[in-house]
Amino acid sequence: MRFMIIRKADAETEAGVAPSRELAQAMMDHHEAMGRELTILGGDGLQPTARGARVKFSGGKPMVIDGPFAETKELIAGFTLVEADSLDDVLKWARLWPALDGHGEVELEVRQIYEFEDLGDAFSPELRDHAERLMAKTER
Repeated sequence: MRFMIIRKADAETEAGVAPSRELAQAMMDHHEAMGRELTILGGDGLQPTARGARVKFSGGKPMVIDGPFAETKELIAGFTLVEADSLDDVLKWARLWPALDGHGEVELEVRQIYEFEDLGDAFSPELRDHAERLMAKTER
């Protein structure tokens, strides 16, 4: 099963404050240790929303909203994508998140990622094959 560990944004991440060397080392150590038990598929920090945009649809028409966005509670500062046997396995590592991050005031969200078989008939065998070919192409 695949899971995403989502690191919620805060005032510092939205201000673009770079991590200290100590925090960067602590995060690398954490991910290295986590990688010995879980398969890490990817992950990155995200630039502040001031450098991004949202696309909101109303009546099927897109509207672009430039950042920054006011409510940091609902924003994402980064993510780690892992493969694990269970949610409990991922939560074990989420609980071990470096206390240096966010001065000990970090919020993480762990979400399981849908697999094709979770979606029932939404993906026909042809559509599934097509999606898998696209994913293989992007992984290169």
